[in-house]
Amino acid sequence: MLRADAFRDGRKISHATPNMGLSVHIQDIVNLLEFEDLRDVILICHSYSGMVITGVAEKSARVGKLVYLDAIVPEHSQSMFSIMGGLEAQFRRNADSKGMVPSWDPEDFGVTDPHDITWMKSRLTPMPILTHQEKLEAPKINAKKLSRYFIHCTQFGLRDFAEKIRREEGTVFELDSGHDAMIIQPDKLSSILNKIASS
Repeated sequence: MLRADAFRDGRKISHATPNMGLSVHIQDIVNLLEFEDLRDVILICHSYSGMVITGVAEKSARVGKLVYLDAIVPEHSQSMFSIMGGLEAQFRRNADSKGMVPSWDPEDFGVTDPHDITWMKSRLTPMPILTHQEKLEAPKINAKKLSRYFIHCTQFGLRDFAEKIRREEGTVFELDSGHDAMIIQPDKLSSILNKIASS
C-alpha cells in the first residue's frame, strides 16, 4: 500500500486525505521529476503503485525504465477496482465514513519476522479509497514504449501481470518471496535491481 505520511520528532504524521486519488500520486511524481530536473529516471513501483508509474510515464518524458515489483500493470481507463475483481466490495466494507481504508496486515503480504511486523505496523497508514476508484488516464500508454521489467514474487498471486509484461516484450525476474519483497528478501531484490540499473 502506498504510504503518504512523514515522521517528525519520532511522531507519525499522516498526510493522506480522502481526496488524494491516483491522479494526485501521479502528479506528485511528475512534479518531483520536473523540480529536480531528473532525466532517464528508473521508476520502481510496488503493488498499487504500478498504476502510478504507468501514469507518470504518460505525462513525463523524463522516465527511462519502469520496474514493476509485483505490481499492477494497467491499461488506459482502468482502475484498481476494474482490474482486481472483488476488491471494491472489500474496500467499501472496510472504509470509514471519510473513505479511508485501513492497511492490510504485514502478514497478508508474506511478512513473518516479528521485528519486521512490529516495524511495519508502526508506519502503516489508511489509504484513500479514491486511489483505487479513480481510472488511469493514459490513452497513449507511453509506458509500453519504455524498457519495462517485472519482478514476480512467486509466493503471491500476480503472475498474470508478469506474463503480460513478458508478452509485451518486457523482462521478467522471479523472486521466491511474498508480496513485500523489499522487507522479506531485500538482498535478493537489490541484486535484481542492480542488474536492471546496469542493463
